[in-house]
Amino acid sequence: MVVRIRLARFGCRNRPFYRLMAADGRSPRDGKHLEVLGYYDPLPGKDGGKRMGLKFDRVKYWLSVGAQPSDPVERILYRAGILPPPPMLAMAHKGGPRDRRPIDPMTGRPLDLEGVTVVDDSHTPESGDGAPNEETA
Repeated sequence: MVVRIRLARFGCRNRPFYRLMAADGRSPRDGKHLEVLGYYDPLPGKDGGKRMGLKFDRVKYWLSVGAQPSDPVERILYRAGILPPPPMLAMAHKGGPRDRRPIDPMTGRPLDLEGVTVVDDSHTPESGDGAPNEETA
């Protein structure tokens, strides 16, 4: 049984409220769950911020036994300081070749990793800027 940590939607129409749940990976979004791990309210409160509450010890327990967080939950747990930042890839333009350098999640800019070899798995003869390489042209 694959356990997923994911959001279950509650609340009225146009006023979402989510609960963070540990659930079987095959169960539906709002279906049967194993444990409620917290809540997330995406609508800004009186202070202007989004509200979130987590049971840190239980979230860490489920992660330690192999539960897989969904993508939105992974971002929430990153903001709470439980998980490291998720890997991000930058795209030069829509549908174009990807820049394979890792992205700093705080600034959104590529990290300068000097002395590290980045292997590009694309087999195109073009360089990253769209111009053909001098060796092949």
